[in-house]
Amino acid sequence: MTQSIGGLLDGITQYDGLRQRRAVAKAITLLESTRPDHRVQADALLTTLLPHTGKSFRLGISGVPGVGKSTFIEALGLYLIGQGHRVAVLAVDPSSSVSGGSILGDKTRMEMLSVHEKAYIRPSPSSGTLGGVAEKTREAMLVCEAAGYDVVIVETVGVGQSETAVANMTDMFVLMQLPNAGDDLQAIKKGVMELADLVVINKVDIDPDAATRARAQITSSLRLLGLHGNPEHMHHDAAIWHPQVIQLSALHAQGVDSFWSKVLEFKALQTRNGKFDVRRQKQALAWMWERIDAGLKQAFAQHPAVKELLPKLTQEVLEGRLAASTAARNMLAAQENQT
Repeated sequence: MTQSIGGLLDGITQYDGLRQRRAVAKAITLLESTRPDHRVQADALLTTLLPHTGKSFRLGISGVPGVGKSTFIEALGLYLIGQGHRVAVLAVDPSSSVSGGSILGDKTRMEMLSVHEKAYIRPSPSSGTLGGVAEKTREAMLVCEAAGYDVVIVETVGVGQSETAVANMTDMFVLMQLPNAGDDLQAIKKGVMELADLVVINKVDIDPDAATRARAQITSSLRLLGLHGNPEHMHHDAAIWHPQVIQLSALHAQGVDSFWSKVLEFKALQTRNGKFDVRRQKQALAWMWERIDAGLKQAFAQHPAVKELLPKLTQEVLEGRLAASTAARNMLAAQENQT
């Protein structure tokens, strides 16, 4: 196992075109596997990769379906490559709640970026995980960083709790909005807006006047959230980043350079005030507890006493003869008594 992990590590960290891309793909597939023996190998790989990680900028991008996330990411990726960067895109596609399948269509939507030698796109199914962010996205991010991709973009489904999930694993969270979203506050949910470091109004070319109005409305909303939400945003302080709103047209690649200038401004400020490192540390601890929670849940489901009781109690809950909370407590008690 040590030799195979070592070979995989060499393939990831030594830039060799197709060989490296294959090694990155193989590593992420290993991380996504649910087989116990693969999990052991995956943990060993992550440990060997860690010294090579942490040097990228992690950018989270979310927004409602149809806002143009893929078009924007392709335009941004090509721009960044032109600036000398290497770009990885971890695009999480929604899984069907019926079949469990996923479209995984980002490579077809990003035709030019997907074939570029300095870009790597990995579409992954959300598999029903919280917020549509794939369970192994954090680990895949480390693989991409070890491979020398200095900008890692995480594109989320943009529904449910995905915004919270991606904000908790990236250095900067970008929320994309449409210029003609309808009701002034229809697309401005408080919980989402509080997470946004930057709001991007896309498709400004369709209706410039509507985009201007949307920018003013969202800017006003961000000020209100500063008063009643994040106390750091109550008063303007040049040492603290205050969420901003910009407009662009991803389809015509207009405003992409201005967007990246804002990202660099954000990164420089967060580095100076120490918040960049603090955010990374909090994310590492959140990741640890997230994995602990998932592991405990899996161990609970596999416990012999629970497996014995589960069919009977499940049926009783379905038939309305037992409260769900009582069934849960009974199984927890059974596990505790046999531990």
